[in-house]
Amino acid sequence: MTTEPIARVGKHPIHPMLIVFPLGLWIFGLITYIVFLSTGHAVWDTVAWYSIAGGIIGAVLAAAAGFADLLGLPASPARTVGVWHLIFNVAALGLFVVALAMRWSGQTRLPLVLLAAGTVCILVSGWLGGSMVYVHGVGISQKGIEDHLRRQQSIPHGEAPGIGPYPAQPLPG
Repeated sequence: MTTEPIARVGKHPIHPMLIVFPLGLWIFGLITYIVFLSTGHAVWDTVAWYSIAGGIIGAVLAAAAGFADLLGLPASPARTVGVWHLIFNVAALGLFVVALAMRWSGQTRLPLVLLAAGTVCILVSGWLGGSMVYVHGVGISQKGIEDHLRRQQSIPHGEAPGIGPYPAQPLPG
């Protein structure tokens, strides 16, 4: 299955561009929160709070693009994987929102459990998202695959393929 994404800029899907922000910010938020709990230095609590809050904002934006893409998938095994990807992402978002709210109210230990659970959810979700692309071909342009294969077949034996506008070159030695 090769289904091109609905939410895109030109030929580039938006969802994979945006997911790096919540993933990075949430994991960094968990790490800095652990540092805060270990050291008691308030600056780490502040960094964790803003990292988690930024991750929540990024997750909402990534979710909007991902949901649009999911709606464009026909009923298939890939769509089923996509629904599970969505469920784990929504669960992670909920866990991070609740953890942040609990931190705002002054609680310290339970938010750590929620942040860790949210991190597990995004790890599972990332695996499912990768499965959608690398196993089911979601978001892969059929025309792009055909063009690539056509270029590969036209390269004489013993030459490296050209990249972009650069022509193929003889291999050294």
